[in-house]
Amino acid sequence: MIYLDNSATTLQKPESVAQEVFRGLASNRFGNPGRGAHSSAHAALTELFKTRQTLARLFNIKNPLNVALCQNATSALNLVIKGLFWGKEKDSHIITSALEHNSVLRPLYQLEKEGASLSVIPIEDGFLHYDLIEKEIRVNTRAIIVNHCSNVIGSICDLDRIHSVCKKHGLIMIVDASQSAGTIPIDVSKYGQSIFCFTGHKGLYGPQGTGGIIVNGNFDFSPVFSGGSGVHSFDKAHPSEMPDIFEAGTMNVPSFMGLNAGASYVVKTGIDSIQKKLADLKLNFIEEIKNIPGIKIYGNPWSEKTGSVVGLNIGSIPSGEISRILDEDYGIASRPGAHCAPLVHKTFGTEEQGIVRFSFSSFNTLEESKQAAAALKEIADRA
Repeated sequence: MIYLDNSATTLQKPESVAQEVFRGLASNRFGNPGRGAHSSAHAALTELFKTRQTLARLFNIKNPLNVALCQNATSALNLVIKGLFWGKEKDSHIITSALEHNSVLRPLYQLEKEGASLSVIPIEDGFLHYDLIEKEIRVNTRAIIVNHCSNVIGSICDLDRIHSVCKKHGLIMIVDASQSAGTIPIDVSKYGQSIFCFTGHKGLYGPQGTGGIIVNGNFDFSPVFSGGSGVHSFDKAHPSEMPDIFEAGTMNVPSFMGLNAGASYVVKTGIDSIQKKLADLKLNFIEEIKNIPGIKIYGNPWSEKTGSVVGLNIGSIPSGEISRILDEDYGIASRPGAHCAPLVHKTFGTEEQGIVRFSFSSFNTLEESKQAAAALKEIADRA
């Protein structure tokens, strides 16, 4: 199989990822972190801290305890959004964008039902319409929430520009880094009063069911989940400090050991090197397909301000049909449909047809990119 659905999950991982998960399960060394004074509990806690250290290094933050570990980006975003705004200041106003995934939109719609108000910044030529952001700011605006890299068209958000607006108006910047973590350099230390949410199973090459939250600043979080934390057991309230506020219950130590291995691979390989390889694969793919009759490429993937994602259609063929043919006739995995990003499809008018997405990883090759392009040409020729 030629696997080009890495925005959904990376299929090929470094061997060290599976080895570390196996070690976490098979070595009989790792107990319940923070739940005991014996060596196996300490060993598990140490492994979690190693994971935090690697992620802190990757995202350039000083304190590894400002990294909370959770099951995925959806969990991270819900914990952050609801922890900041649920049941508080019900008239809060939040700004977001038309590039967002439902992991941002649906929690915000829940807040809206509780009395919060939302402003959605549209996209123009595939990119956020930045000039409209400050016009939407109100007295009760509390945060700007943005997708760092679109999972449908690859558009990269200008975090420097967003953060300057947040800093000017005293707002929190919340970033969905699901697609950018591990594929685009991110220096969290540059962005005060910011929160980054990420998943571990995509560009970080970790196991599914891993993700996290990186906090840079001081925030009044309320716990979304309460329960065992291993500390302050006689308190009625769940601990409010990082990372405990987001880590109720027993942690998935073997999987987070795998995440450490995946993130370590990114650090060792070099994220700049990974980004360049992904850009080369994407640009070669676009060059090969751009003149195919009936091809429609969405957004502006030629730009350096886009990630390793290409969204396209061929004429009026349903996106699901194209992906089916690619899979069954050519052994190529792609992703059709809505990609959990409804506002992107409303922008391009593809609610019914959907979009076929191709997304690359550092394990893909130039030859695979060329084969995918050739398959699309044959499909278009038969249409």
